[in-house]
Amino acid sequence: MKFLAGILFAGMIMCGTPALADDIDLSTWTCKTFLNADKQTIELVLTWLDGFYKGEDDPPVIETGKFVENAKKLATYCAAHPDQGLITAADQTLDSD
Repeated sequence: MKFLAGILFAGMIMCGTPALADDIDLSTWTCKTFLNADKQTIELVLTWLDGFYKGEDDPPVIETGKFVENAKKLATYCAAHPDQGLITAADQTLDSD
């Protein structure tokens, strides 16, 4: 029964979440690329960046207030520097404390 429930859950997830067609190589992305991406991709990238810029010993917690604050800082920076590499922009704006 648990197996069947797992299969049904996986099927619901796959049907409800559109698959991204391509890999995302953030080392090649500019701020302009980031700002012009679709909402789902922006959310995915922001979530990845949030984890990447956490300290090694930080607990596995997404601090939603800080997440939103960092997203706004990155968006503001990127709007002012559209040709800047995204990772460089993240280095300039995202807190790791």
